[in-house]
Parts: sequence; structure tokens; C-alpha cells
Amino acid sequence: MEIKPRILYFGTPVVLLSTENDDGSPNLAPMSSAWALGWTVVLGVGADGQTAHNLRARPDVVINLPGPHQWEAVERLAPLTGRDPVPASKPQFRHERAKFEAAGLTPEPSRQVRPPRVAECPLQLEARAASVQSDISGMFSIVEARVLAVHAAPELVVPGTEHVDPSVWQPLIYNFRHYFGLGAELGHSFRSETR
Repeated sequence: MEIKPRILYFGTPVVLLSTENDDGSPNLAPMSSAWALGWTVVLGVGADGQTAHNLRARPDVVINLPGPHQWEAVERLAPLTGRDPVPASKPQFRHERAKFEAAGLTPEPSRQVRPPRVAECPLQLEARAASVQSDISGMFSIVEARVLAVHAAPELVVPGTEHVDPSVWQPLIYNFRHYFGLGAELGHSFRSETR
């Protein structure tokens, strides 16, 4: 059967993007359109949001990956925008300047970029946007960001390696506007470096 869903969030990880506002303060925004190619992460953000504005002016970004237990903090951020005034395209949003505080999250200094990391997130990727361009609809900005540093909670790393343990790491998944974690492992790819 052919259907026309309003959105196509068919199960992607949630990330919290830390960027820097014009005045040097941090902005924190949830999003669920992110994927990685090697050390490049491609992000899809609303074109008229504060995150896109910030990345067009200042390319530093931290891609913070929360775990499933943090979905409520993500949802506290969901109706907020750093834009003031609130864009006409976001009538259901409200302006909030102090987003870390509103979400109950802690900023932690980054090492290679200016925006802070989210201390509570088990994985944090310090990155720099190399390209910010409009998508074909004009509603979104597509950002290609080069990862400069990866921070992982020690319990997520396979001892004696540089690998995230996929049996321990659990991303928060956004699936048709509902939050999920992962189920049990089904198997691994022949290219896997961890067993």
C-alpha cells in the first residue's frame, strides 16, 4: 500500500548539537537527522533555527549522543528554540536562552572547539562544519562536519582498544516521533573489529 506519512524518521539516532551563539553563549538543540561516513558526520537541521544560523557564522559544533535513559532531557529541549523572535515556521516553539539548564544537562568544556560538550552524554564528537548548504526544499540546511575528537565514557570502550563496544553502547533512537533504545544483538558484520 502506498502511504504519505508527514515525516520519514524511520529510526535514526538522536543527537544534541552544541553550537555557539553570536554573543558567545552556548546553544543546545536536539535533532535526529545525522549519519556518519568515516570521520565526517552529515547533519540535517532546520534552515531557520538557531543551530543553522550559528553554523553558518561559526563552524564549531559538538555532536553529543545521549543514551535511551536520557530521552526526557531530549524532550525537554524539543519545544525550545534559541531564535528570538521565534521563527514563523515554529509557532509551537518557545524561545529559551538557557537550554542546558532547561534540559537539566551540564556543559563541559571542549578541547578543540568552542561550544561545550554535554557532560551526561556517553559519546561526544567535537567537530567543525566544512559545508553548510540548503537542501532542495529550502526548509533544511545540510551540514557536513569533520570530527576532530571523540570522547567516550570509559565503560563504553573495549579495554585496550580505541573501539566503542557495541554490546555496551546504546543510542537513543527516534522512530516516527517516538523514542526507543536498541534490542538484543542479532549478529555482526564481517567487517566488525569487535566480537
